Amino acid sequence: MIQAIIFLLIIGLIVITILFSPTLIKQQRNRLKNRPFPPLWNSMMENHLPIYLYLSPTERRRLQGHIQVFLTEKQFIGCNGLQITEEIKVIIAAVACLLLLNERGKYFPKLRSILVYPTAYFAQETTVSGNYIVEEKRVIRLGESWSRDQLVLSWEQVKQDTQNWHDGHNVVLHEFAHQLDQEDGKADGVPILQTQSDYDNWSKVMTKEYNQLCNDVQQQRKTVMYSYGATNPAEFFAVATETFFEKPQQLQKKHSSLYKLLQNYYQLDPVQWDIKNN
Repeated sequence: MIQAIIFLLIIGLIVITILFSPTLIKQQRNRLKNRPFPPLWNSMMENHLPIYLYLSPTERRRLQGHIQVFLTEKQFIGCNGLQITEEIKVIIAAVACLLLLNERGKYFPKLRSILVYPTAYFAQETTVSGNYIVEEKRVIRLGESWSRDQLVLSWEQVKQDTQNWHDGHNVVLHEFAHQLDQEDGKADGVPILQTQSDYDNWSKVMTKEYNQLCNDVQQQRKTVMYSYGATNPAEFFAVATETFFEKPQQLQKKHSSLYKLLQNYYQLDPVQWDIKNN
């Protein structure tokens, strides 16, 4: 009888924890967002992340709050002798959290650790040919997003991307866009959207734009988005995200439907930042 009561109490505690966990997490995150933002972190972003200077005051405050949550919930691990510093954490978090300014993000819920290498690194890649031949080879990478709990970045590339914001290449935006894509368990270029009509419109616009990029790459035509986006729909979404944030005016001019789609998803208009920058 006593054992049965203890068992029921344990089950009850588990149920209560599950039911109230989202509320507790939200409260904790709100407390973190309302903390004073460290002046040193603000200086780091002003000095090493030029785009930060062109955000509106409201966007800056929101970004600062997200950074505080992100740095509390995610673990950074240095690889190949790299010592993780405040600068490394703050700059990576700042760029990643640009994707969360629409307030719909869940802080990349599957992600636990960010592995940071000093430079490009080698990774083992397995491919299967049409004849069912499995081939393993070592490839050089600048970053990758795993579907489970880790994301990998090259710090050298992160620094290069933040200082050359308008070149359309940004490894942090790219890999964290993959995290958004993978939240529903699939890496298919379709992140979690708000309504069913959003999914219908997403499919229509993304399919058209992806096919156009594939055709342009095949015909060796100059493109706003870099050619890696033609690899598959998941890479297209990641590359389109990089272009949306880094080359917004060109994307809006050449691919207005795609720009409008991403503007609705991210609830941002980076063209305004670009105008201020110019």
